[in-house]
Amino acid sequence: MKTNAVLEAIKNRRSVRTYTEQQVSKEDLDAILEAATYAPNGMHLETWHFTAIQNKEKLTLLNEHIRGAFAKSDDKRLQERGNNVNYNCYYHAPTLIIVSNEPTQWWAGMDCAVALENIFLAAQSLGIGSCWINQLGTTCDDPEVRAYLTSLGVPEHHKVYGCAALGYANTPLKEKKLKEDTITVVG
Repeated sequence: MKTNAVLEAIKNRRSVRTYTEQQVSKEDLDAILEAATYAPNGMHLETWHFTAIQNKEKLTLLNEHIRGAFAKSDDKRLQERGNNVNYNCYYHAPTLIIVSNEPTQWWAGMDCAVALENIFLAAQSLGIGSCWINQLGTTCDDPEVRAYLTSLGVPEHHKVYGCAALGYANTPLKEKKLKEDTITVVG
């Protein structure tokens, strides 16, 4: 089967949920963030925003705010996470990139999704593990979470559509098993 560096990065990328404490370098983070800005986006409006956090205390406080929002939820599963002192939505990764956008355009979430994919592939190409983190998408409108996000630099009028946990894998990654019957080619 045909291959190249991009196809290999796509094939080898896995979600990482245990990280070492080694921080992603500024040079690598800058390259990953730049890759995000090259993603396709609706009408080339580039209304998205990327907020990178590498401060452990700020990440811990963000997780506490998310847990607080979960604890107030009507969903029993989210309440359990919110009341679990060991719950960490970003798996203790040393870097978290929050991807947000103006919710006024119907394609805002799709723009963020393709930017996140660029983040994941750029990270993979640099030997950095990653994982898509969704929790802020459901909690970003909670008043305490929103205030904290704004203090971190997330534009006040933005909705969070996803985050990327970044760091170096602490455990071996599983091999991908392809599901059958997921591709149809019509000639």
